Parts: sequence; C-alpha cells; structure tokens
Amino acid sequence: MTQQGEKKHQAGLDYENPVAAEDQIIRQALAGAARAVPIILGYMPIGIAFGVLASTAGLSIYSAVAMSIFVFAGSAQLISVGLIDAGAGIAAITMTVFLVNLRHLLMSACLAPHLRYLKPWQQALFSYEITDESFAVHSAYFRQKGRPPKAELFALNHSAHLAWIAGTLLGAWVGVQLTFDTEVVGVDYALPAMFIALLVMQIENYRHVAIAVIAAALGLIFYLSGMNQLYIILATVIAATIGAFWKQSKKPGEPGVEARGRED
Repeated sequence: MTQQGEKKHQAGLDYENPVAAEDQIIRQALAGAARAVPIILGYMPIGIAFGVLASTAGLSIYSAVAMSIFVFAGSAQLISVGLIDAGAGIAAITMTVFLVNLRHLLMSACLAPHLRYLKPWQQALFSYEITDESFAVHSAYFRQKGRPPKAELFALNHSAHLAWIAGTLLGAWVGVQLTFDTEVVGVDYALPAMFIALLVMQIENYRHVAIAVIAAALGLIFYLSGMNQLYIILATVIAATIGAFWKQSKKPGEPGVEARGRED
C-alpha cells in the first residue's frame, strides 16, 4: 500500500475517488455530531446557567464566552464564577480549578492507548476538548467498537464545544437583559442528570454497578467529612483501583468481554 493509501486507510477512507472520499468524510462527521446529541442536550441548559451566573458575577458577555472557549470545563467554570462573585483572588481561583480538573489526568490516561493512531497535534487538539461527558461517550465507543474515523472523533468534540459556547452566549445575554433564577426552573439539575445518564451508558455488568456504588459511597463519606473538591478525586482513585484489582471471571457471551479482549 502506498503512503497516500495508508493515510486514507488510517482516516477511514476506502475510496480512491476524491469526491467520494469527501462525501465519506462528511458522513463520518455527521455521525460524530449525531453521537454528540446527548451531550449537546445537556450542555445547552448548563451553558445557559453558566452564562447567567457569569453575568451576575460581573463578567461581560465577551469574558464569559472567552472562558467557555479557552477553559471549556463546566464544573471549573461554575466554581470560578462563584469565587469571582465572592471576591476571591487569582491564586485561590487558579488552585481550586487545578484541583477540580485533576480528574482529567485519569481520563487522559484511560483514553491514551486508543489514540496512538493520531498525530501529536491531533492528540493535543483532542485532549483540549475532553470533558467528563465526551470521555464517557468516547470510552464506551472504544470499548465496544474500537477506534472511529478521525472525522467522527473530532466532530463529536467540536459539536459539544460549540453547544457549550452557544449556551454560554445565550445565558450571558439573558443575564444582562433579565433577572433569571436558574433554581426556579430546575436548570441547576441538568448537570447531575446528565452525569446519571452517562453513568448508565457505561454500566455493562454487576462489577460496574458495584464500583459505581463504591465510588458514590466514598464520595459521600468524604464530602460529609468536610473534604473540599479533593473528595471527587480521592473517591475516583480508590474506586478505580478496586475495579482494576477486581478479578472478573470471563463468561462466554458476557457483554463487553470480547470487546475488551480485542482492545488488549
């Protein structure tokens, strides 16, 4: 196979005709955008809530949108505007956001083995747009079907990011024009509801259920003990460690066994 043919093969393109190859890329991108729909439905209300809160905290529409473009971390952004509203300093905000986003180290380490077919700059772009929700969707796909074409992979990330930016823009505008209480209409529940849905998508067997319950129980215990944002990271690491050492017997026909075997 020629070098050009190898590049087409890695990109998921099987046609020599340039027009047909372009059509296939478009179809792959649309497939990625379609897989992002559940994320988009969750991001829009949360993005609106963030935009409203950012406006209430004194940020301009441009500042709120810029944060969603360059930071793109829902929980960290919501915490940031709360700290800004409370008059916290830059050092306190930076350290808090750093601790909250430490979980991205775990997510990146989990996805890294599946992204070896990407070039370094593509891996950097991919990691820039990884969130809890896109991580859940990507990891489920990698585990069940292997690696998707690059166009589909990035279309999912870009679609989710654009939805977050659009929600922020709309929310910031609404916050300037109107007095908007997110709790009255239940917008603040959109984030936990989306996480619950993503968790259900990840569960394939009794072991996953047990690990999820362990993580939730540990997180609740650490939170009630007075631990700050570190309780999320600590509960995640402990539950993931338990899952890694939990020896699961492979039964014929059990969901996910063959998929894991292929990836390994």
